[in-house]
Amino acid sequence: MLKQINSKKILSLHPSAFLLAAQIFSLVLYAGFEELPSGRTIIGIAGVLVLALAVWVVNRSPAENWIAWTLAILALSLSIISEFSHNNALLIGASIIEAILYFYTASSLIAYMMEDNNVTTDEMFAAAATFTVLAWGFAYLYLACQNVFPNSFINAMDQSQPNTFLELLFLSFANLSATGLSDILPITPPGRVLVMLEQFAGVAYIAVVVSRLVGLTMLRYERR
Repeated sequence: MLKQINSKKILSLHPSAFLLAAQIFSLVLYAGFEELPSGRTIIGIAGVLVLALAVWVVNRSPAENWIAWTLAILALSLSIISEFSHNNALLIGASIIEAILYFYTASSLIAYMMEDNNVTTDEMFAAAATFTVLAWGFAYLYLACQNVFPNSFINAMDQSQPNTFLELLFLSFANLSATGLSDILPITPPGRVLVMLEQFAGVAYIAVVVSRLVGLTMLRYERR
């Protein structure tokens, strides 16, 4: 009984930690199952979990709940239909809506972290979760761009096949973190613009949000 109470308390106090854990778990699934025949189904189930957690985290922030739920339901429905129908237009629509959902979640998490001057443990988890959410959001934009403008992103290792979502996610993390260590390059103007926007977003996020949390944390310890 005590363990159940403690689990509920952790869930209520640190929702951002569970979103971060789900994102990291998704990466593990991509590494292990993406090339298997049933891999897409397994990863799809994990994606549903991440979407549910994203909505849950938004519910804990100042954002409007109905917007998050509407985006999640639309994204999930279009993803399922496009998976079975192999309709490229539906895949593009699903990718764009999922990107909007992740950006909406990221903006809600940022609002949550900026609403006061007290840095909590959950806000530290939120800072890391927001980074992964932004990376996923841009990866879905890259996926939509690749389907609208073929060969927008060229893989130096294999230029004959479209990039997988994991490869586009790798490109997204490389640009958002400003490391630039990616073997995938944007070729078309829309692809280059998206990459530049993500690079700007990554620098702005670290400069504004992360530096603020670090500064407030240092002030808290100095007061003690």
